Amino acid sequence: MSIRIYHNPRCSKSRQTLQLLRDHGHDPEIVEYLKHPPSAVVLDGLLRALGMQPRDLMRHKEAPYKELNLDDPALTRGELIMAMVENPVLIERPIVVNGDKVALGRPPEAVLRIL
Repeated sequence: MSIRIYHNPRCSKSRQTLQLLRDHGHDPEIVEYLKHPPSAVVLDGLLRALGMQPRDLMRHKEAPYKELNLDDPALTRGELIMAMVENPVLIERPIVVNGDKVALGRPPEAVLRIL
């Protein structure tokens, strides 16, 4: 089964998680999500698998969060997901997928439970 990591090579936690996967004998598919963001359908599926709401996976300190007023409680799940698709810098990373199991690599060791 192939493992996929939604990765930002500039992020230390993302690099640590990728190294952890490799140290455990895995050669994951690497998706640089800033260049190739997941679709709304994929992102919705990741959120459901993680048991998270969109804001739980958002980086609140990024400029687009404030600029787009994403803390507005009137925004729908779909609107929040589209904001992440259109502004992938908002997506917390790294996300690791192993089949139907998904984990957020914060801390990196959190992904060990899905291997």
